[in-house]
Amino acid sequence: MEGTQETPARDPFRYLMKLARERPVARYRAGAEQAYLVSDPDVIKHVLADNAANYTKDTAVNRVFKNAVADGLLTSEGTFWRHQRKLMQPAFRRERLALLGGLVTETTEATLSRFASLADTGQVVDVAEEMSALTMQTTAKALFGADISGEVEEIGRKIAAALTILVSPERAEFGQATEQLDTLVSQIVDERLRAPTESVDLLHMLMEARDEEDEGMPRQQLLDEIITLLLAGYETTANSLGWTWYLLSRNPDERERMEHEVDAVLAGRVPGTDDLPQLQRTRRVLEESLRLYPPAWILGRRALGPDRLGDVDVDTGSVIAMSPYIVHRLERWWPDPESFEPDRFLAERMPGKHPFAYFPFGGGHRMCIGYNFSMREAHLIVATVARHNRLELATGHAVEPERLFVLRPRGGLPMTIHSR
Repeated sequence: MEGTQETPARDPFRYLMKLARERPVARYRAGAEQAYLVSDPDVIKHVLADNAANYTKDTAVNRVFKNAVADGLLTSEGTFWRHQRKLMQPAFRRERLALLGGLVTETTEATLSRFASLADTGQVVDVAEEMSALTMQTTAKALFGADISGEVEEIGRKIAAALTILVSPERAEFGQATEQLDTLVSQIVDERLRAPTESVDLLHMLMEARDEEDEGMPRQQLLDEIITLLLAGYETTANSLGWTWYLLSRNPDERERMEHEVDAVLAGRVPGTDDLPQLQRTRRVLEESLRLYPPAWILGRRALGPDRLGDVDVDTGSVIAMSPYIVHRLERWWPDPESFEPDRFLAERMPGKHPFAYFPFGGGHRMCIGYNFSMREAHLIVATVARHNRLELATGHAVEPERLFVLRPRGGLPMTIHSR
């Protein structure tokens, strides 16, 4: 096939965008490996759904997570993955997640108390850090039913910081952090196993889950799944929230429209899950933020056997890269893709849109199990904060995305807090 053999430049986003605009399936070198960047939704659907059995998640980044952190749903494969997914799925049903909505607003209100002391002072706050702290607290409460964020937060940040494509987890501080996290979660799980309690938290739901043979989850697998949910859950939601505040700051007209909806629907009340169907514009703001800055900015698979992707033949062992960040910014799928336009997600504008032209949470049978919880959490947090505050990007600060384990704002998000 024809195609470039150059290696990624210093700006990986520009390099990948160039490849995607040249060809829907573009060959390139990913380190020492042969790789293909796929940016056609039909071909992405083929890899993630139609012929998913031919593709494994055995890529370099997933191996790092599996070997150094935990082997949960994010990294497991085959029959074992299917068993675990089926076992865990009931815990993530909408009706169960609705029970967790109160803890999100309760925790967010506590953050707003701190914001109140900073509002209108001109003091610059790193909102990326604030959202990380907030979502770590809510995720820990959702999982364990208790506020252990003070113990978990620093550990989680250390691991998340080390889990990058470029940074090896063989550093001493990484090993120390994973050991601390494993010890903490082990203590919580063992205590719950010794003295089971009725609770609506996810740990209780997973401990109660049974398969067709009435078997529960082994202790070690329970630990792996909990750690995976804790880290993957807080990190992705935190970054989607950070990018949302950044985009609203840069687009005040859209922010004002969202605030008007929040005021009209809530009338001064704290939002609950029952309010979310009426907060449609707020939902579209989040969806558009996820289009422009999807935290899981690139997905990787490895071909178990030869296949044909579009008009390209790929060999066994080839790495297949699919980037929501890239696909979401291609003009052939999204008109005026660089603009922040939440109304592009209006129901009447979505018919005809290819389902794999928008995949911030992956797609196919391995779509993120925590998708609904993450969206509910972010929806409630944005509505709760917007009742009281506006967040403005600090003057003179240029924001650019950084290609880490998730898509983060390089150097954080320095912002000032203002009362509404």
